[in-house]
Amino acid sequence: MAYVDGFVLAVPKDKLDDYKAMARLGAEVWMEHGALSYVECIGDDVPYGELTSFPRAVQAKEDEIVIFSWITYKDRASRDEINAKVMSDERLKAGMANMPFDGKRMIYGGFESFLER
Repeated sequence: MAYVDGFVLAVPKDKLDDYKAMARLGAEVWMEHGALSYVECIGDDVPYGELTSFPRAVQAKEDEIVIFSWITYKDRASRDEINAKVMSDERLKAGMANMPFDGKRMIYGGFESFLER
């Protein structure tokens, strides 16, 4: 079964175009290095919950939008190998110092699939 890296983050609305450009480049690089899929989603129906919610999880501010994304791989070993290549890819290095969001508030992690349909 596939292995998935998942991400939730908040992007300032005035930097959304910059984020989209960064995501397009990221998709190109990850796919070239062997990822099975790369998906980026803009929050459309993500209410601010009383106790928990996507906006609360990333401490989204009034002028920010929640992004939910994931990358799939054949398995964990493939993910580790692909991510090592991605992190050393020169195309991404310039953007890492100038990200259009606060990386400290990004939630991310790797997940092993147990059900796929």
